[in-house]
Amino acid sequence: MTIKNGEELTREIARLAEEKKGQSIVSIDLQGISLVADFFILISGNNERQVHAIVRGIKEGLGKENINPFRIEGEKDNRWVLMDYGEVIVHVFHREAREYYQLEKLWADAPQLELMS
Repeated sequence: MTIKNGEELTREIARLAEEKKGQSIVSIDLQGISLVADFFILISGNNERQVHAIVRGIKEGLGKENINPFRIEGEKDNRWVLMDYGEVIVHVFHREAREYYQLEKLWADAPQLELMS
């Protein structure tokens, strides 16, 4: 598979997260709204071990396509891991951290990218 743009990358990240039982996967379309990225993708895990597995699954899956993050933050605690893929910023949260920070509410006016067909 060849990933051509941020939308395709976002969909592939969602697929890889689902393989590791990621939950409540939401993508926020920030094109024309933010200079930070074109898409945010938010993923929840039930515990630190699952957050770690989701992050590892995304890294390994995209690594096979020679797509590597510019940086990753939060892997030590696995409560909120941020993966920067340039056009796409991935937020993998422990369920409780996601409820606390509520990024969906911060970007409530932005459209969401439909991930499932």
